[in-house]
This record gives sequence, structure tokens and C-alpha cells, in this order.
Amino acid sequence: MPKLKSEKYFNDPDFWGFIHRSFTKSMGYTDQDLKKPLIGICNTFSELNKCHSHFNELVEYVKRGVWQAGGLPMVFPTISLGEPYIKPTSMLLRNLMAMDTEEMMKAHPIDGVVLLGGCDKTIPAQLMAAASVNIPAIILSGGPMLNGKYKGEDIGACTDCYRFNLEHKAGNISNEEISEIENSMCRSEGHCMVMGTASTMASIAEAIGMSLPGCAAIPAPDVRRKHMAEKTGMQIMEVVKKQILPRDIMTEEAIHNAIKVTMASGGSTNALIHLVAIAGRLGMKLSMRTFDEISSSTPFLLNLKPSGAYLMEEYFEAGGVSALMKEMESLLNSNCLTVTGKSVRENLRNVEVLDRRVIFQMVRPLNREGGIAVLQGNLAPNGALIKQSAVSEHLKEHVGKAVVFNSVDDMKHRIDDPDLEVDSESILILKNVGPKGGPGMPEVGQIPIPKKLLQQGVRDMVRISDGRISGTSYGTLIVHLSPEAAVGGPLAIVKDGDEIRFSLKHKKLELLVEEKEIEDRLAQWSEPKPHYDRGYGLLFQKTVLQADKGCDFDFLLPPELRDSTD
Repeated sequence: MPKLKSEKYFNDPDFWGFIHRSFTKSMGYTDQDLKKPLIGICNTFSELNKCHSHFNELVEYVKRGVWQAGGLPMVFPTISLGEPYIKPTSMLLRNLMAMDTEEMMKAHPIDGVVLLGGCDKTIPAQLMAAASVNIPAIILSGGPMLNGKYKGEDIGACTDCYRFNLEHKAGNISNEEISEIENSMCRSEGHCMVMGTASTMASIAEAIGMSLPGCAAIPAPDVRRKHMAEKTGMQIMEVVKKQILPRDIMTEEAIHNAIKVTMASGGSTNALIHLVAIAGRLGMKLSMRTFDEISSSTPFLLNLKPSGAYLMEEYFEAGGVSALMKEMESLLNSNCLTVTGKSVRENLRNVEVLDRRVIFQMVRPLNREGGIAVLQGNLAPNGALIKQSAVSEHLKEHVGKAVVFNSVDDMKHRIDDPDLEVDSESILILKNVGPKGGPGMPEVGQIPIPKKLLQQGVRDMVRISDGRISGTSYGTLIVHLSPEAAVGGPLAIVKDGDEIRFSLKHKKLELLVEEKEIEDRLAQWSEPKPHYDRGYGLLFQKTVLQADKGCDFDFLLPPELRDSTD
């Protein structure tokens, strides 16, 4: 066993050693306990985070595993980000959670840490912190909810939330029915059970090697989630003994593995922002071109909503992330180290795919390219994203006239106005919802279909914004335009009636306006008034990076990357 941080605290013969021992023993621990490696358990339980409502119980199983393996478990809190509750967006607080987690890990006599996460921004924040602190760490995700059930149909949050609410808005579902659906959608503890951001980030933690194999897909109420928690508690002791560090695991090759699994899964567009931020904490620059190249060479294999037919419960029964990785093993860097102390290849040795309806074969994929495409063009000089696996066939090549909303409030006020000049060929534009403009880049990119078009049977349109979408969203949604409108990106000067061309085949997004006219409009553009004049909001607005740079704070990057963030 190497020299551990806790030993310096508890073996110190001087005054502060006395204080550390005395205060700790007052909680019931003994001198014998203080000789064990101290394992921190980061508990992000909160009654304001539905996805983490079962974490107190999971913590007890992690502690059991730590004790069994000869460690001393101690639980500590950080802020907890519950996606449905935080306004204007939980993305505003991801970096704050990463800072909170990092400082708690650095400040205490922790030899290793188990990080309990689940809801969308929590696992990214914890991986960012682990990358920065670089002490032994394992991610334990909380698991997805059980499938929703309504009139014999399996339904999933929140892909089917959007679907049912559209039909309710169109007058096809009654108030009584929508209330019954509400009660049928979320039947258990856990995070969303489609391949949304929470499931995507749990899959990434496993694919990158920071969670134990099999962790991501186990349903939250399944007893095997408790078994995984205990196993994780035992394994963190091995990771401490062998001094396997996050930077030993999260190499460039491992990050590429995570991108490939994301593309094969039809994962959330939000994953790209988070992976860029994680890579940045590791001192790596991850470009949009890298994502595009990997997506172009990685087939889409996972038949899960919002891009397929099934839910996370079926994914678990099909073998989960390990089975998907086994199917695509030829594409992976299989020598990468993981928290098991073994390589990806060794972890996958006895794995098999158990349901071919859910995990397709490499030779017969759902699509020959990955689920996310990177778009380029004069409307998004630094790139934009679209979940190509969820795009309507008739909109994959489209030219339409812009209907522009300058803010979320503007959109809410006018979107259902019967006099709005819009038809099914129009392209809906939402500006000023990026990292600085949002503020915090809220998930508002799934711009509602105008009510009068819904009543005509329209269910999808090309929609463009500099904001984000939920990973559970579906439709022809072009998001993450960079640079954003609030810093003078070309989106800022789009006007009603401007023609825009979108080509999925050529991965192009173009404003069909003369270059001179674009230059003249940009010259007349003025920066919007800041949202904040004090506090954390002001810090965020002054230091947050653009979407293609991961939306981290500039000062949190390693020094060697700070000069390249402009």
C-alpha cells in the first residue's frame, strides 16, 4: 500500500494530528478504524433531484463494500442538480458542481472516492472534478427508471413526454388522459429511461473506464443496482491499493472509445459539450472535427428511444454497455485501462449480446453512421450539432424561410399566434439562448410546433438555435450553433424571411444571404445587455467558454490550454 493522504492526517504526532484523531473518534470511530484507507463517498442525494431520491440507500451498500475490503468509508455531500427543477437551466450550475466536487476531494483526507451521480449534469461534473484532482475514483451511476406503462405501451421519459404533450396541444388527448399519462410515465426512482443525457453520460462513464462494467444500464430499483454499489465500494479499495488514477484511465484513446459508444448509441448531443470539457480538464483539445470523423466511421447500433424502439430496461436485458462494446470491439482501443485494473479487452472477454432487437450487428446496423452529425457553414462557423438518427426523412435536405424568435419569452409570446406567418416549410429560429445569452444554454432547442400547424398534422420542422436540447428530444433540431448570437455569431443577424439551406447529406447549414449583406448586418449588431451584475451569474457570464469549447470556465482549464480558448 502506498503512502496515503489519510496517514498524514491521522499519524501526525503533533497538534493537528491530535485534533484530527480526537474529532474523528468523537463520531464513534476507533484508533483501528483510523489506520484504514479513508474512502470518500460523494452522496448527491436531494429531495429536489428526483433522479437521486434513492441514493441514501445506495450509499449504505457502497459503505458495506468499503468496510468488507478493509477501508474506512465516510460520506460527504456536494450540490445536486435535478434537471426538471433548476431554472433557467442546470447547465448554469454544472461547472459550480464540478468546482464543489473538486474542492471537497482536495480539501479532505480522502485516499479514494466513489462519486454517486445520475441526473444529466452530475456525472459530467464529477468526471471533470476527478480529472482535475486525479486521485483514485470510481463513478457509480444511480440507474434508469423502470419503463413507463400506458394502455399496454412501454413509454419513456422524456421522449414520450414531448409526444403526448404535442397531441394534447393539438386537441387529440384530453386533460384526463394527460393526467393519467403523467402518473404512468415515471414509475420508480432513477433517471430517464431513454438514451437521453443521463443514460448517455452513465454509458460514457462505463465506456471510458471510470465505472465498473455493467453499471450504466441496471434499472435503479433492481436489486442488482445494490449489488453494483457494494461491488464498487470493494473495488475502490483495489484502485487505491494499485494507485490507478483517473488520468491513467481517461486517456485520449479512452475518450475516443467513449465518443464511439455515444455515436453507436444514438446518444445525447449534450455529451459532446461534456466530453470536450472533460478532455479540457485533462489538458486535451477535442475538436468538432474529431467528433465528426468518429461519427462518420461508427455505425449506429442501439435501437433505443429517442432514435429507436426500446428503453433502458431492454438494453440492460440485452447486455448493456458491455454488450454494445463487445459488438463494436473492432472499433475500440481495447488496450485502455479501466477501474477494474484490467483492459477493455479483458473486461469484454466473456461478454455476449443477448438481444439482437436492441443491439444490432455491425454488418447490419440501423445506420452506417453514428447518431450525431456535426454541421458546418456560414451560419455556424465553429460548428452545430444535430441528432441525425432522430431526423425526419423528408427534412434531411431542406430549404426554407426563417421565422425568427429573439428570445425564449418572444417565442412563448408568439409561437401559437394564429397570425404568425409560418407554414410547414418554414425554419424556426431561436436566438440568444447560448452559454452567455441563455444564460447557461438552456434546453429550449426543441422549439414547439405552432399550434395551427399541429392542427394541420405537422409534427416536425427544421428548428435551429444556439441552445441545447434534452437528450430525450427527437426531430430535426439543429443546436449548439457556435459562436452563439449573444457574442456576435452569424445567428444574431438572421431576419424573418431569410432563406436557409440544411443538408444532412453534405452536413451543411447555410444562410442564403449575400456575404456583403451578412458583413453589413454584423457591423450594425450590438451586444445584448448582460443578465447578471453580481454573484455566480456574473462569474459565469464573464468566463464561460463557447459550446464547441465545452462551456467550462476559462480559468478552470490547465494553463497550457487557456491561451487557445479565444
